[in-house]
Amino acid sequence: MITAHLPSGYILGRTAQRYGVHPWLMPAALLGAVLPDLDLIWFYLVDNRAIHHHHYWIHIPFFWFVVWLPTMLALRRWKPRWLPPARAFFAGILLHLLLDTVAGDIAWGVPFTDQLFHLFTVPATQSHFVMSFILHWTFSFELMIWALAIYLYAKAKL
Repeated sequence: MITAHLPSGYILGRTAQRYGVHPWLMPAALLGAVLPDLDLIWFYLVDNRAIHHHHYWIHIPFFWFVVWLPTMLALRRWKPRWLPPARAFFAGILLHLLLDTVAGDIAWGVPFTDQLFHLFTVPATQSHFVMSFILHWTFSFELMIWALAIYLYAKAKL
């Protein structure tokens, strides 16, 4: 995914709001849906694109599992009011990783294997990788996510 992480977070946040009322549900879902791509700052500014950013720890599902479990247990014990936004946040991260798996590589097998998984391969048919992704049929998934997010936003404003 190139453009649809934020709108997917919006869809997730709107869905979460149907099951509970908490002022931080939407911000948590939006943040979780885009947080893994903050590694792009390191990728471009520090690492000089030496290693694809999906290899960084922030794109490793096992890392998030290790963070999720104690966070949810601690919140359940000491701050149960914050469980709904925490669920939305971690669901946003999972959604991000699932969407990246469509045409990008995600290391779902860590710590057992470092093999990367993807559903579809986007061949380099254009001079820039972004154009190859935009012109590939899988980009239609992103357009559908955008359309649904815009629809839900417009519906909420009417």
